[in-house]
Amino acid sequence: MTATLDVTDLRKQFSVGRPAIDGVSFAVPAGEIVVLLGPSGCGKTTTLRCVAGLEHPTGGVISIAGKVVSSPARGILVPPRLRDLGMVFQSYAVWPHMTVRQNVVYPLKHRRIARGEANRKVDEVLKLVGLSEYADRPVVALSGGQMQRVALARSIVYRPQLLLLDEPLSNLDAKLRLRLRDDLRVILKQTGMTALYVTHDQAEAVVLGDRIGVMRDGKLLQIGTPDQIYNRPADLFVANFTGATNELAGTLVERNGEFGTVDFGDGRRGQAALLQPLKVGEKVRIALRPENIAIGSHDGANNFPARVIDRRYQGTQTVYDIDLLGRRLEVLELGTAARHQVGTETRVALPREGCWAYRDTGPSSYE
Repeated sequence: MTATLDVTDLRKQFSVGRPAIDGVSFAVPAGEIVVLLGPSGCGKTTTLRCVAGLEHPTGGVISIAGKVVSSPARGILVPPRLRDLGMVFQSYAVWPHMTVRQNVVYPLKHRRIARGEANRKVDEVLKLVGLSEYADRPVVALSGGQMQRVALARSIVYRPQLLLLDEPLSNLDAKLRLRLRDDLRVILKQTGMTALYVTHDQAEAVVLGDRIGVMRDGKLLQIGTPDQIYNRPADLFVANFTGATNELAGTLVERNGEFGTVDFGDGRRGQAALLQPLKVGEKVRIALRPENIAIGSHDGANNFPARVIDRRYQGTQTVYDIDLLGRRLEVLELGTAARHQVGTETRVALPREGCWAYRDTGPSSYE
């Protein structure tokens, strides 16, 4: 039976340094997939391990299906084996001396399930993960992607309350990773399983997650749907980490509802979306995605002269470096033809909805 997960003010302090987890709170409703996304060392895997019971939190409360499984203040720490969890690791963690079927049936042997019922469950889950024809093969004869499917099947065959996945695709080659990434969401949705998934890969997070939580330095900066995370980032770090790698500096000189006018210097002004409460006169940084800049366009309020200073043809797209407002920005243009030559003087358009203004708190706010 799938269950809810509630994490409240979770803290984990190792012996020295800043907390690995610093007051993280979120909920995963039954049947939802929540992805924790962030760079190495941000605390996402430690959070997952605390939910699993493999790490002992120093504060906060973790509840699964309404039952508290961890609360240091109350002296509650339910061991991992009693939390009714499934877990898929970065390494495949399959038993190399067993066949596919033997690997998958193993968890059922300890749950007093009759042999006929156990075989039915194994057949069902192997069909779900696309391994029916490999049931009697030695697991070591499989590819990496197939072994990870075995690990997934073994984790869901007994229908745990909650499935935890710790960067399960990171050891696969690029082609396998893409294919299994797409299949994995389908599999999880077909089972109706509640899942907490950890990754540093933004594309993986968007494809798999019903909601994404972005972490940095042990804190949960923002949690929302993929659309919210990608189109309304809460701060400059979230914007930068999810692909808005271009920045322009300026001063907010006028507000008009959700938009404002930014002075970039030398009398050049543009419109930007205000995603933080900003006051007129404040220094701001504009975050902008490479794919949202249109080279050669004369449209819109944000239209400026620029110069192409470099280009990198990539077959289905071309990446340009341009000099705009005294800054070097990256532009991504789809298409199999590179349309602009290095050295070309041109106009560029920046959509005001894609120019996100944040308070300028210095380099430490986003680096």
